[in-house]
Amino acid sequence: MASPGAEKPNIRQVAQLAGVSYMTVSRVLNDHPHIRESTRRRVEEAIAELDYRPNMTARALATQRSRRIGVLVESAVAYGPTSTLRAVESAARASGYMVSSVLLQAGEEITPQEGVDHLIAQGVDALCVVAPRSSSIAALRRITIGVPVLVVKPDKDPTFLTVTVDQRAGTELAVDHLVSLGHRDILHLAGPLDWLDARTRERAFHARAKSWGLRERPIVVGDWSADFAYDFARGIRELPEYTAIFVANDDMAIGLVHGLHDRGFSVPDDLSVVGFDDVPLARHVIPPLTTVRQNFDALGVAVVDVLRAAIEERELPTVTRIPAEIVARSSSAAPRKSG
Repeated sequence: MASPGAEKPNIRQVAQLAGVSYMTVSRVLNDHPHIRESTRRRVEEAIAELDYRPNMTARALATQRSRRIGVLVESAVAYGPTSTLRAVESAARASGYMVSSVLLQAGEEITPQEGVDHLIAQGVDALCVVAPRSSSIAALRRITIGVPVLVVKPDKDPTFLTVTVDQRAGTELAVDHLVSLGHRDILHLAGPLDWLDARTRERAFHARAKSWGLRERPIVVGDWSADFAYDFARGIRELPEYTAIFVANDDMAIGLVHGLHDRGFSVPDDLSVVGFDDVPLARHVIPPLTTVRQNFDALGVAVVDVLRAAIEERELPTVTRIPAEIVARSSSAAPRKSG
């Protein structure tokens, strides 16, 4: 490692230490696909030993790329969009890319067009859009962007690249978990159905419930907030016929558990509750919340991998749907016995 005050190591010193040409070092730095793994390893070891830091400005001039990804994020106060942004930033940094982000918040005047214009003006090589509402995607289709665009959304899209945590499979895991405990009558407390994830979870819930032969009942549409679910639970006058509730996110699930407790119902003795997201608080509420975990770190890596391939005109990765995982805790149990 270079000592403080010492001259910074350069690419030729890396090449000399690794026993390769400086062009080979450049190819490794730019993630060229046709490099032997043993050669790549020697170069990476030399970079680490010398603590070499590439000159990003020089690299940008050489490749005519800024090595910057723009991220347009709507509803950034919500757990999913916030976690996605952090994950993309982390994965981009690990890949030698920088991130510029624009947040679109309710009540602010900035439009998707203005957000895209701001990022394009910064010379981004590609754009990641975390706009979870169908109306936002419709607005995005009317914008001419000029760089690769990836949208984090549940289904493939004819216009944009897509990457997602598998919302459908995650919902199926939640329903299957409750069925395995013996539940045959499950209520779904959905998120706002203009949100793509909420709509996908709602449809997947109905399809999976039907495949199990569960009782069909209308869903309750919430607004993602704990307050909504708390008020809903407080409005339940007597123990319902359904024995479990699948909730579209953990914030509402936590508010629901609170409201059921205040109404005099026990979770899970009277009603089992399953959420979605696995927010950090989920393991600490009473009872700890059974939920579907989204792997945002893997999502961020997949987003950056796809965008880098598009930027560098390489074959796109095939892994664009990240598996979800059920995390069983104390808020779900066998259904109460009738009578």
